[in-house]
Amino acid sequence: MVKLEDQSLLATEITPNGSMSFSVRVRRRLPDFLQSVNLKYVKLGYHYLISHGVYLFTIPTLLVAFSAEVSTLSIQDISQLWEHFEFNLLSVMVCSGALVFIITLYFMTCPRDVYLIDFSCFKPPEELKLSRARFLENAREKGKFNEASLEYMKKFMTRSGLGEETYLPKDLFDSKPSMGAGRDEAKMAMFSALDELFQKTRIKPKDVGILVVNCSHFNPTPSLSAMIINHYKMRGNILSFNLGGMGCSAGIIALDLANDMLQAHGRSYAVVVSTESMTMSWYMGNKRSMLSPNCLFRLGASAVLLSNKRSDRRRAKYKLSHIVRTHKGADDKSYRSIYQEEDEDKRPAPGR
Repeated sequence: MVKLEDQSLLATEITPNGSMSFSVRVRRRLPDFLQSVNLKYVKLGYHYLISHGVYLFTIPTLLVAFSAEVSTLSIQDISQLWEHFEFNLLSVMVCSGALVFIITLYFMTCPRDVYLIDFSCFKPPEELKLSRARFLENAREKGKFNEASLEYMKKFMTRSGLGEETYLPKDLFDSKPSMGAGRDEAKMAMFSALDELFQKTRIKPKDVGILVVNCSHFNPTPSLSAMIINHYKMRGNILSFNLGGMGCSAGIIALDLANDMLQAHGRSYAVVVSTESMTMSWYMGNKRSMLSPNCLFRLGASAVLLSNKRSDRRRAKYKLSHIVRTHKGADDKSYRSIYQEEDEDKRPAPGR
């Protein structure tokens, strides 16, 4: 089960007239956003220097040397140089070839532009829609949650901003988690989003050269990326990646990976699929930190088509500017903020 740590404190006070009041104190553990912004631009500047260091140091040096040399030439020297090039075909060809080589080298080594052609989001069928009231009613009928847990989930969903038109897999409250149910949920969400994406972009599945799939909790064998390749009969030399256990940052990590692959492979299409499995992460218990995912996550998936082809620039919706990631796994608090473990109440007793 997934455990989310609660960062708030609940305090109770008794006033002189005998009445009781409640207050919620929030631990201010927010990051220093000013330093975060400054660090982001420092990283962007460092990345730019590393990517364009050859040009930033070579081109100004050549321009200074060329300007110094030209400044020493007189009009007579320039006239003689022109006459030399006019009657020396070999010199003209050598200079033209050097210029073409420099321009070609520049375009081959400069970072490729990455475009977002289009995207699609899976919308589940209407029969899977579940309001907050219906959610709590089904949870109460299941008999696995006590009143304190039901009240906690009610407050959590109200304050989290979830509306009345969210979706959950069919018979989630009545079935035990199984690999088959998890696969059915993943197939429904991923394939529906991909069908819409291919229809929008008019791209054939065999045209896709890079596939990145991310799902934090559900990692079957064969993988989710293999399921997609098998379903759409994609080509054999496709570069496929399946990311798991990376939490809410998996979408950004998947885009970063797809961007790196597009920088290394010219004239390619990349598809990034993001989803999550409610079937395999559903929790039937009363441990508060494990109840939070029940209220946060719902049924859904998205699919994005990226391209590094210049011919797709006109029809692209967006152009990828930059991606900056900071890994906080070395910090114990960040490492334990989302943690998957067994429910202690459901572990078998010793000797059984």
